[in-house]
Amino acid sequence: MPHHSFKIGLFGIGLDTYWPQFEGLEDRLKGYVAQVAARLERPGVEVVNLGLIDSPPKAREAGHQLRQADVDIVFLYATTYALSSTVLPAVQRAGVPVVILNLQPTASIDYASFNALGDRTRMTGEWLAYCAACPVPEIANVFTRAGLPFHQVTGVLEGDPHVWQEVDGWLAAARVAHALEHGRLGVMGRYYNGMLDIYSDLTAQAIAFGTHIQVVELDELATIRQGVGEAETAGRVQEFGEEFEIQPDCAPEELIRAARTSVALDRFVEQHALTSLAYYAESTPGSDNEDVISSVILGCSLLTARGIPVAGEYEVKNAQAMKIMDSFGVGGSFTEFYGIDFADDVVLMGHDGPGHVGIAQGKTKVRPLAVYHGKVGSGLSVEMSVQHGPVTLLSVVEDGGSLKLLVAQGESVPGPILEIGNTNSRYRFSLGARGFVEAWNAQGPAHHCAVGVGHIADRIHKLGALKGLRVIQVC
Repeated sequence: MPHHSFKIGLFGIGLDTYWPQFEGLEDRLKGYVAQVAARLERPGVEVVNLGLIDSPPKAREAGHQLRQADVDIVFLYATTYALSSTVLPAVQRAGVPVVILNLQPTASIDYASFNALGDRTRMTGEWLAYCAACPVPEIANVFTRAGLPFHQVTGVLEGDPHVWQEVDGWLAAARVAHALEHGRLGVMGRYYNGMLDIYSDLTAQAIAFGTHIQVVELDELATIRQGVGEAETAGRVQEFGEEFEIQPDCAPEELIRAARTSVALDRFVEQHALTSLAYYAESTPGSDNEDVISSVILGCSLLTARGIPVAGEYEVKNAQAMKIMDSFGVGGSFTEFYGIDFADDVVLMGHDGPGHVGIAQGKTKVRPLAVYHGKVGSGLSVEMSVQHGPVTLLSVVEDGGSLKLLVAQGESVPGPILEIGNTNSRYRFSLGARGFVEAWNAQGPAHHCAVGVGHIADRIHKLGALKGLRVIQVC
């Protein structure tokens, strides 16, 4: 499939009437735009810098250029006063989210030096170089009347960490939006019978995130598995030994079974160009399909760690949440409430099936299970805790026919866990265990969510703003 790179548009705004009036002002402002362009450059980002736009005709041409360049987001740098008619055509035609950069050169004007210039024309030119805030209300007014959402970053061009933290956050959120819009979510099998909360509107998912939903067949995966050779299987068993802590009671034949399925999963995902997967099936006892579905956990865990999150129980909403977290670079492991340790004021959370081994505390253990509780078959499973330290929980929630993002920040803390061959962690929240559980449940999420390392609620808020989704943060 063709690759579409992540692109950002940048242009500064000014007023062409000023240039013959104030010597050196235009070049100075162009220099500021170049500084911003340099700060925006980073691996995997293509910056489309249109320079300084100073008239309505140039604005219209800029809009064409931004659309032709297929940018994902536009940074509009208000360098000085500019007419709103110098902005509106560009942003309208670009048709992508816009962030207004309201940045002045330094934290304050040197009033003594300014007033000592002695030439009011020179003084006015100096003032105009600091006049970034002046056009922003005008632009905001016109964008609001035009129905164009906009976002703002206000501060100082150099030496202001807040500015670049905010810019980095908008860039990260836009990259995640780009990943979702170019993603292919595979859905294989069916829903777990009776879990009404996880039944999803696939059309709503495609509309909200731009993700293509590809319906794939378990039969095809089983057929691919039949063609996996002994050498490939042995190589994957060796990889299991490198990636996991295989427990002594794991039977060699179970490792071989899981390895064959893992190799087949990789081929299956590659053939369909999947970027995430939600699955569940039971099939017929003794069939190839049952053999496959009861041996997928290790392979799905490896895929999840490679940036192709896999959600069990056909939990489409949580596959999306996991993809969002993974695209932010913080993991995204499948989890649910296990219980509450009231004595230690922590919530126990985890899940059976795949885990994100890339965010595990230590090496992920592989244990044999004589029964998959509530599911068919038996086989190998993974046991891990999420890295100790700050964490963020994310749930994609269907609410009255629309989607919203539910977020919480907490901490993964050390302590005893249930050694039952599942993912399992202890989480502490500022609301307390009881307060967190009630606040979270009050938002009506499905019982699954995704957990990632670090506190990234601010970036999820930005993603919601870019995609027009409500974001509810409970702590």
